Amino acid sequence: MVRTLTGLLLATAALAGCSHEAPPLYQGYAEGEFVRIAAPYAGSLTSLAVRRGARIEAGVPLFALEQDNEKAARDEALQSLIRAQAELENLKKGKRPAELDAIMAQREQARAALRLSEADFARDDQLAKAGFISSQKLDAGRSTLTRDRERLKEMDAQLAGAKLAARVDEIRAAAAAVEASRATLARADWSLAQKSVKAPVAGLVQDTLYVQGEWVPAGSPVVTLLPPQNIKVRFFVPEAQVGALRTGQAVTLSCDGCAAPVSATISYIAPQSEYTPPVIYSKENRGKLVFLVEAHPVPSDAEKLHPGQPVDVRL
Repeated sequence: MVRTLTGLLLATAALAGCSHEAPPLYQGYAEGEFVRIAAPYAGSLTSLAVRRGARIEAGVPLFALEQDNEKAARDEALQSLIRAQAELENLKKGKRPAELDAIMAQREQARAALRLSEADFARDDQLAKAGFISSQKLDAGRSTLTRDRERLKEMDAQLAGAKLAARVDEIRAAAAAVEASRATLARADWSLAQKSVKAPVAGLVQDTLYVQGEWVPAGSPVVTLLPPQNIKVRFFVPEAQVGALRTGQAVTLSCDGCAAPVSATISYIAPQSEYTPPVIYSKENRGKLVFLVEAHPVPSDAEKLHPGQPVDVRL
């Protein structure tokens, strides 16, 4: 009897020691969030610099479309800017030296004519006082003298104006034209740059969708990239266990061909269940409720997984 009880106790202790269950294992699969690279303009594909399956760094040229139209628009915008800048600089200056020389020469002519008319009027005034000429003759000389004086004033004003820049409003309008031309050039540069596309991120060239010489519509992806940080694992957890999960929780992934387990972190837990049966919830059918969970592997191990690859997830 004693031996029997002892045996039962030992058996119970052995069973208790073996009652530690392994962490639950869930089935899942790897998935990638692809970056589809396109140009905002249409054009013929003139260059495809990458191949499918290649791993590239950020900033590497991917492809180029024909750029003749954009280059012509850029050249036109550049020449318009140069012309607008030249017009602005011209308005800020006075007349050219040759034009100033011409005005000064006309001013000297007016000065000489004034000196002559002053001498003639002085002589006629003396003769009129002596009674040798009529008053009409004196009035004519006085009129000539007044005319030559006003002519000299006019030339002085022209010379002063020729040395000045344009009016403020004209200069302001020309400066606005320069800024408009500069903006047009910047837009032309941007349009030209859009025809030569570089990789925005590092990653795997998952696919190339066109070959050189084909016509590419505007906005149509030409290259598909898969950055390592965009690889994730999706798996489903029963309703009974989902309450214990938290974002940021560590999980371990294993897959066929993986030499060692892959560490990952839960990044998303679905707020709603899937595969919900079309009946009222009960204790019997709660087991059919599952929640989608996503986990991102550490960057150093992300490239070990491939989209669509089955994985086992252990909490």
